[in-house]
Amino acid sequence: MAVGIFDSGLGGLTVLNAAQKRLPDVDFLYFADSAHAPYGVRDADDIYELTYAAIRRLWDGGADLVILACNTASAAALRRIQEGGLPAGKRVLGVFVPLIEALTERQWGDNSPPREVEVKHVALFATPATVASRAFQRELAFRAIGVDVEAQACGGVVDAIEDGDMILAEALVRSHVDALKRKMPHPQAAILGCTHYPLMQEAFQASLGAEVSVFSQGNLVADSLADYLTRHPDMMGSGEAGFLTTGDPRRVSDRATQFLRRQIEFRAA
Repeated sequence: MAVGIFDSGLGGLTVLNAAQKRLPDVDFLYFADSAHAPYGVRDADDIYELTYAAIRRLWDGGADLVILACNTASAAALRRIQEGGLPAGKRVLGVFVPLIEALTERQWGDNSPPREVEVKHVALFATPATVASRAFQRELAFRAIGVDVEAQACGGVVDAIEDGDMILAEALVRSHVDALKRKMPHPQAAILGCTHYPLMQEAFQASLGAEVSVFSQGNLVADSLADYLTRHPDMMGSGEAGFLTTGDPRRVSDRATQFLRRQIEFRAA
């Protein structure tokens, strides 16, 4: 039995790693669309087509439940996929809602009207496509009122991480934080709105300052998934665990092993 996890590249491994620790008895089938990464610079139609193709591949692999561990895909494609109708017994979930629920201190599944929250000034760091979609602001508006969100498109960070150039990635993080602070000098909280960014969380925190609460998604999504599977145990799926990629399996495996610091072997999707 396996739950599917999808990302355009390797950033979703931060979600996978947290989910495996939180749910050691659950198997996961991970799909990295490395041949088409990064998604953050693509238009919405392109992101939708690529995302839906990846989801179908995971369904074919026996994963009835797929987690879009990709903020860009969640922002640009998830609603369209869900509104288009899903096959019987299949589900696709995104990564925004658990993050927003944590930010607004709401319990999982709390559908009460939006209300005032303590945090009023939020910095959002995300890919250009996620920023352009305004999906984070839309989901936040369902749960909270009076929150000022300043978004910063972090061009180049995903590419640097995928290439293994952490020195460049750190320099880009500092540059993007500086740009955000020129627009919002004193954020109370910062959202790392891309699953690649937790790999650079220390750099974000150092640049923002210790007084800023930095939210990333791995543990939050893992907790939400655990709650969902408790309520829907029939969504465990029937496939086998593993790692799939549209890129060069050897190269992707080397990068994944470097990121997670344990041996990871991808095979061709």
